Amino acid sequence: MILREEYLNKLIKLKNTKIIKVITGIRRCGKSTLLEMFREYLLQNGVQKEQITAINFEDMDYSELTDYKRLYSYLKERLVPNKMNYIFLDEIQLVESYQKAVDSLYIKENVDLYITGSNAHMLSGELATLLSGRYIEMQMLPLSFKEYLDFVGDRTDLSRKYSDYLQFSSFPYAVSLKNDRSLIRDYLSGIYNTVLLKDVVSRKRISDVMLLESVIRFLFDNIGNRWSTKKISDTMTSDGRKISTHTVETYLSALIDSYIIYHAKRYDVKGKQILKTQEKYYIVDIGLRYYLLGNKGADMGHILENVVYLELLRRGYEVSIGKVDDMEVDFIASNNDGIEYYQVAATVRDVDTLDRELKPLKKIADHFPKYLLTLDDDPPTSHNGIRQINALDFLLN
Repeated sequence: MILREEYLNKLIKLKNTKIIKVITGIRRCGKSTLLEMFREYLLQNGVQKEQITAINFEDMDYSELTDYKRLYSYLKERLVPNKMNYIFLDEIQLVESYQKAVDSLYIKENVDLYITGSNAHMLSGELATLLSGRYIEMQMLPLSFKEYLDFVGDRTDLSRKYSDYLQFSSFPYAVSLKNDRSLIRDYLSGIYNTVLLKDVVSRKRISDVMLLESVIRFLFDNIGNRWSTKKISDTMTSDGRKISTHTVETYLSALIDSYIIYHAKRYDVKGKQILKTQEKYYIVDIGLRYYLLGNKGADMGHILENVVYLELLRRGYEVSIGKVDDMEVDFIASNNDGIEYYQVAATVRDVDTLDRELKPLKKIADHFPKYLLTLDDDPPTSHNGIRQINALDFLLN
């Protein structure tokens, strides 16, 4: 079992707080394992077994409890009076109108509630309205590069390890398959098809699965490029796959909801406003890209950009892409402490490339930290206050 310490520590801090803990993320990213680790922590710290009730709705043993009334009755009967009860509901989106049961449990003083879901739709509509201010969402991702190395137990030859991390997937179970290409491919195939069929096709009632897959392949092949829905529609149509802008919007929404795709909006640094066009799309795991496309068109700069984007999300930043005049800043990362700017490139040893990457950062007039991340194995350096750092060192920091 891979210990996800950062996520586990967050749950420990939230223990016994009067708020619903909602853990979201793509299937197989480790949500169920995280809850299992947290339950072990509870048992080791004075909580009795009868105080804990855990249900995974993907388990057929609990199929009758997908009715919210039966679920509530089942849980209510098991509450231990005068003690805190810890309730874990895994893949809660499989329970129709589950928010009614969740709300009824929430109002009980002796219930500490933890739920997980593999579709962002679970946090929209009625739940968001009914439980406004009553829940905190913890978005979970597959393994970071640092977590991957901790599991492998070897930090020598980082470039080779980084290549393996990309090709053989960051999903926790895939790492335990020890770079067995055939087994990993079968495992990723299972994840891909489950997300596609259960979380996208069935939820959105999509009839043209082949067209949906064409959109996915297009997005996987164009990570790090700016796109509008109309441009995606026009480009795919010109390539022989006729698709309307409305259909593209529907598919993108479903893919984002299922956490297989993430999107970063554009922010005008000088105008200080979010722009409505030309967003970028990133994928949750580069291993899925290799599974679907092989080595076709693998731009290592854009792949590194994808890895850095996910890492910034893990570290709790809100991430957008920046516009400075007619130039682009790869990432604007903001949190309660302020803003950081990032440029990402595979290499900047060519003078013209270095100048191109630094130019937009130099145009930003504020004094927030600015970074240039590359795979060049060079000592850290500074360009008039812009820090150039090896990207692998950044990922391990």
